[in-house]
Amino acid sequence: MTDDPFALFDVWFAEAKVSEPNDPNAMALATVDAHGRPSSRMVLLKGHGPDGFVFYTNRESRKAGDMAVAPDVALLFHWKSLRRQIRIEGTIGLATDAESDAYFSSRSRDSQLGAWASDQSRPLADRETFEARFAEMEARFAGGDVARPPHWGGYRVTPSAIEFWQDRAHRLHERRLFTRTASGWDEGLLYP
Repeated sequence: MTDDPFALFDVWFAEAKVSEPNDPNAMALATVDAHGRPSSRMVLLKGHGPDGFVFYTNRESRKAGDMAVAPDVALLFHWKSLRRQIRIEGTIGLATDAESDAYFSSRSRDSQLGAWASDQSRPLADRETFEARFAEMEARFAGGDVARPPHWGGYRVTPSAIEFWQDRAHRLHERRLFTRTASGWDEGLLYP
């Protein structure tokens, strides 16, 4: 086994891509608001490496508001088919405009238009209102490329701790915890 949490993540993520029937890159993102009230939701991992774990969203959404006031977040991957999970704790930061532009341009046209049409996390009177806004965006960008909205972009979670949890018989699970230090990563085990 490696003592590098990113190398171990790569191995487990590659195995999840083979075994998980849907969205092996789905991860729960936990945030807290200005009053300390927690919230979690699923987002999709779109990039990862030693600099962190990247996802993209509307920067005017509830999660974005939470992250603006409380930059400590947690991620959780759960791969039921492998009976594994990975917990990540760290701080949030913005991905670069170049990264956000590159990822946005790789999305389907309808997803691009949806990013313009949606006031994510805000109340919606009825589905027809959203569909009408989507139609407006189709007309606005007809015949041309869809630029990335200024309120949409990437976030990077820079981890301070990464825990790898593996199911074992009789609930005698294996838990490996990597904690970031000034000189790298310390590794230890946790009781199940």
